[in-house]
Amino acid sequence: MTHPQSSKNRISTKAASFTESVIREMSREAVKYGAVNLGQGFPDWAAPEDIKRAAEEAIEANHNQYAVTWGVKEFRDAIAAKTKWFLGMDVDPESEITVTCGSTEGMIAAALATINPGEEVVVFDPYYENYMPDTIISGAEPKFVPLYLRESGFEFDRDELRAAFSERTKAIIICNPNNPTGKVFTREELEYIADLCKEFDALCFTDEIYEHILYSDDGVQREHISMATLPGMRERTVVVNSLSKTYSVTGWRVGYCIAPPDINGAIRKVHDFLTVGAANPLQHAGAYAMSLPPSYYDELQTEYQRKRDMIVPALNAAGLKCVSPEGAYYVMADISDFGFENDIEFTKHLIREIGVAVVPGSSFYKERSMGSQLVRFCFCKKDETLEAAIERLEKLSKA
Repeated sequence: MTHPQSSKNRISTKAASFTESVIREMSREAVKYGAVNLGQGFPDWAAPEDIKRAAEEAIEANHNQYAVTWGVKEFRDAIAAKTKWFLGMDVDPESEITVTCGSTEGMIAAALATINPGEEVVVFDPYYENYMPDTIISGAEPKFVPLYLRESGFEFDRDELRAAFSERTKAIIICNPNNPTGKVFTREELEYIADLCKEFDALCFTDEIYEHILYSDDGVQREHISMATLPGMRERTVVVNSLSKTYSVTGWRVGYCIAPPDINGAIRKVHDFLTVGAANPLQHAGAYAMSLPPSYYDELQTEYQRKRDMIVPALNAAGLKCVSPEGAYYVMADISDFGFENDIEFTKHLIREIGVAVVPGSSFYKERSMGSQLVRFCFCKKDETLEAAIERLEKLSKA
């Protein structure tokens, strides 16, 4: 059967301006070649039994039809209670919270609800791969500001950040703790960013999905500081978060936004027409998860610190130069000593010949050349998975 040629471009300029997820592509490559997957950021262990039971009980209790579009009241109340406990911030669950289909939808819903075509959004480079498409889909122009890899970790240049702001700036996106770098923004850095937002009347979209995964070094425990808690920022900040990482349920796709009432109202309208609503029974389970005691988060932090301290020395021993992440569960490693033309060629070699899948660093950069000698390892994996990867990486150091 033949089809007539169309004189119209069938693909939008927006869709043509970005590629499919490189992270998901690397997971497919891992399966294809039987490689240990240290690419995509999902735990390979079972979700907590009590949280799974709560989901099963919600299904048995017939919470299986549409929930309230902006979220089950019990879940929104639980989010508000946990936000008060963890961030010290009073949030109205009736006017300031929208439950979304993961933080992924939360971010794009916030962008679509606030950004007009022709406005600009400041994005730190490297960035989690969704942020540029979110900006483009919203009709804005992304303005990239580099995070430079120093001996002490990733840092931004204050003059470069200031230069990225203008009267056209609508928002800045921050991921804190940061994916892919593992950076945790200091209070001083956040205050500088906040001052720019106030000076240029800009919003801040802050992705805080890794808020409980922070590490200590030299006896100093890093703290999570939400931009919304800084003076003058509550009314111009959208906090985006999710159950995914903290409770090891990345497949549930249950997230939420916390925003001032006017912005939250707009997010709810966009959310309604994007997805209608998140899964009803999983929101009930989320209410249970949010009620877990502080000891749960202490144990989570301790376990991830142990895994970080297991993988980073092994990567360095294999000849991959890297600094310990301050938060989240990723390590950006420098591959320049291996002599590969770029990160893509190195990643192919690592998957096919060594049997370990990672994500090429260039996929996180607007200027691909900035990440051409970097790859990202993910360590939210069982000990046996990490041990298998470490054993295989020993072949790399001998290559």
